[in-house]
Amino acid sequence: MAFPTSPGGRTRQPSLAQLRAFAAVAEHLHFREAAAEIGMSQPALSGAVSALEEALGVQLLERTTRKVLLSPAGERVAARARAVLDAVGALMEEAEAARAPFTGVLRLGVIPTVAPYLLPAVLRLVHDTYPDLDLQVHEEQTTSLLDGLAHGRLDLLLLAVPLGAPQVTEIPLFDEDFVLVAPKEHWLGGRGDIPRAALKELDLLLLDEGHCLRDQALDICREAGRDENTPVTTSAAGLSTLVQLVAGGLGVTLLPRTALRVETARNDLLTTGYFADPAPSRRIALAMRAGSARQPEFEEFAAALRGTLRGLPVRIVRG
Repeated sequence: MAFPTSPGGRTRQPSLAQLRAFAAVAEHLHFREAAAEIGMSQPALSGAVSALEEALGVQLLERTTRKVLLSPAGERVAARARAVLDAVGALMEEAEAARAPFTGVLRLGVIPTVAPYLLPAVLRLVHDTYPDLDLQVHEEQTTSLLDGLAHGRLDLLLLAVPLGAPQVTEIPLFDEDFVLVAPKEHWLGGRGDIPRAALKELDLLLLDEGHCLRDQALDICREAGRDENTPVTTSAAGLSTLVQLVAGGLGVTLLPRTALRVETARNDLLTTGYFADPAPSRRIALAMRAGSARQPEFEEFAAALRGTLRGLPVRIVRG
């Protein structure tokens, strides 16, 4: 891209301060609110935006006495400005992490079928071992987490793998078996040798679409020979609701072992059964951007986390 030049022939490039000022105005469409957000006076803010327009050689805003609007060029530049500022912020965070590992912000994304059961161990580890780390947790479904990782909104993910996502490095933590949860007195309750083929005819309850656990359960059923056209008549947004539906006699479901104690405790309307070896299972891992400057830090974090998970009913996987 060729930038406009000054009368002396020098290229005039926009400054970060100008981009930050314009991005704030583009978000709020109000000079006073934008100035307050970034801690700048209104005259200085207006001057920065005007300087940016001059540097780029385009009009970014349409100013009236009552409101501020983005011009067509302003709409396009606003998206670019936000991307530049996000990238600069990520650069500063990477530099900070390189100077002092386990300090600053760590934005951790976790899937809903892991968060309630593993976060206590994660939070305890951070509190006891990395007290200078500012951990920020985001619970989202896998697709949203991967998008956040790719665009720099998240730094590290805790989720089920394999992901099959380009430019993502996985650090395995553990494998865990699935357990059959059924209504009390169900004929498979209490068994420790359930064949996978039993899944072919059961009334199976699953999570809503978008949850990776739903896809994993369907894969297990297909491997067991279940007809892909067999309908799933009832689904739920979370595991707690799913278990209550089972307790109400609507069908059976599959739970990961780490969720079993939390979700079935003190419910005498449920029974559980275990599959014959090799039991269906899933792998949980940390995931980061490939080539991240924080990879050594994240690998050390994974090793420490494996140590805290030894009391859970899982099989630790060495990285």
